[in-house]
Amino acid sequence: MSGARGAADTDLFIERGFLDPAALAAVFAAVRASAGRPATVYGRGDSGTVDERVRRTTRLSPPAEIEELVKRLLLSRARAAEEHFGLTLKELEEPQFLRYGPGDYFVAHQDGNTGLLRSEREERKISAVIFLNNRSETDEPDTYGGGSLLFRPRGAARPSGPAGEAGTLVLFRAETTHEVEPVTRGERFTVASWYK
Repeated sequence: MSGARGAADTDLFIERGFLDPAALAAVFAAVRASAGRPATVYGRGDSGTVDERVRRTTRLSPPAEIEELVKRLLLSRARAAEEHFGLTLKELEEPQFLRYGPGDYFVAHQDGNTGLLRSEREERKISAVIFLNNRSETDEPDTYGGGSLLFRPRGAARPSGPAGEAGTLVLFRAETTHEVEPVTRGERFTVASWYK
C-alpha cells in the first residue's frame, strides 16, 4: 500500500497490486463476460440519464459474488483512505463495472462534494478507480490504447494521470476534476466506486 501525489499536486492514493493476480483474473474474466447497458450521468436529480455528449461507456453487470468481492476489498482500504485524506468515511457506494470501447470517453467532471449536485452523490468524499486491464502503446492481447484517466489540477497547463496498470487502485477526492480520454484501441475495463 502506498500513497502518492500525482503531477501538479493532485492528491492521489495509488496502490499497485490492490487486486492480487488470482482476484484480478477472476474479476476481469467475469466483468468481460458480463452484459451491460449505456452508463448514465447525474445532474441535479438522482435519476441518471444517458448523455453521450458527456459520457459514453457501458455499465456491466457481473455476478453478485464478484460485486461482493470488490466491495469487500474496497471496504478493507477505507481506513487507509481516511488516514491519507484526513477524512471520516461512513460507507461505500455500489461499485460500477465499466467497459470503454473504441471512441468511448468521460468528459472532465467531478464526482461530488462540490455543493453543486443536490443529490445523494454530493455525499461522495473519495472516488475509487480500479484498473482491470493494462493501457499499452502497442497492440497486445487484453490491452487498450488511449483511455487515460487524467486529472486537471488548478493552475496546471496540462492534465496528467497515473498509468493504467491492471490491478491498481487509485483514490482521489471526489471534488477533483478528472476525465477519461477517448479509447483509441481495444477495450478498457475498470471499476468505479465512492466512499461517503
